[in-house]
Amino acid sequence: MQVARQRSRTAAPRATAACLVAWPDTQAAVVRPLLAWYRRAGRDLPWRRSRDPYPIWVSEVMLQQTQVERVKEYFQHFLERFPTVADLAAADEATVLRYWEGLGYYRRARQLHAAAQQVVSVHAGVFPQTAAGLRTLPGIGRYTAGAIASIAYDQPEPIIEANSRRVLARLVGYDQPLGGSRGDEPLWQLARQVVPKRRAAGKFNQALMDVGAIICTPQQPRCEACPLATACLARQQDRVADIPNLPTTRPVREFRETALVLWHGGRLLVQQRQSGEWWEGLWDFPRQVPEGVVTSGRRRQVGAVNYTVTHHRVSCRVIAQTVSERPRSRRGQRWVQPSELAAMAMTAPGRRIASMLPPPPTAGTSGGTKAAARTAR
Repeated sequence: MQVARQRSRTAAPRATAACLVAWPDTQAAVVRPLLAWYRRAGRDLPWRRSRDPYPIWVSEVMLQQTQVERVKEYFQHFLERFPTVADLAAADEATVLRYWEGLGYYRRARQLHAAAQQVVSVHAGVFPQTAAGLRTLPGIGRYTAGAIASIAYDQPEPIIEANSRRVLARLVGYDQPLGGSRGDEPLWQLARQVVPKRRAAGKFNQALMDVGAIICTPQQPRCEACPLATACLARQQDRVADIPNLPTTRPVREFRETALVLWHGGRLLVQQRQSGEWWEGLWDFPRQVPEGVVTSGRRRQVGAVNYTVTHHRVSCRVIAQTVSERPRSRRGQRWVQPSELAAMAMTAPGRRIASMLPPPPTAGTSGGTKAAARTAR
């Protein structure tokens, strides 16, 4: 089936899972114009300045579920601390999580660490050079393997992520529901068809993502500036606004909670998030008084933090209180000096709470509040 060369408002062909548009000459219709555009307008990103698979891999993992501008803030800092895959493999998990802090989705950091250890222990520090080999590493799926194989090794591997999916769906007028491995499979087939088989696979994939990020945006795409405008069926059929057909966004749920800043002898209680909780393995302030801890003095609200995580919007008030009796710390608990918090891997709200800590209560008072009131009088 050939691409429709002229716009037609009658009997417009619609791509289905069984029948995707194919070009008689993908080089002329897609590859050449896209690569020419990329040479003059592609984004200058720090991880594109090397063909070393290690920084490419780190950037691709960081970019999952995270905006490019935010990743740029963390990428260089992370590589300065872990300049090679061996350095990352040798680090302890707590240190890796500390340098990942702020990027969220910490499972990515744990898998990154585990994969680095596997590259060192199983592959003698050398990354596999095929998509199949890369997918044997923890946390590397179909997209990440294709991205590393094509960008680092110029293997003709396809990629499908949010931006390239949108570009390809509009390019062929594919209006069927997308999302998940089954819904996206037809576009994976198309991506494999159009990726250059000889050289430039990595640049082509990066160009595809850049067009989606800069021009073929979800809202108000700049079709007149698109290098693929003349081949784009969605544009020819005036259906750009309807494509891609994505699943409905899950509603955001509202929650309220209280974080406790518990003081004892100039130290604070922090707890480690457990398996199954948000931010597993990171440190935070408790949300309730732990068993065996006895508080005294009045509760003081010292601030509030609001945060959003996985379709939940949380309003959290921060309460400070003195502890008169505390048992020995249990597993996953620590009583720390405020100065120690800077070196700990903390949750996003925990780090914000740490930045607003009041001074510790004066010894011998009920939270320091009564003595402060007498001084004021």
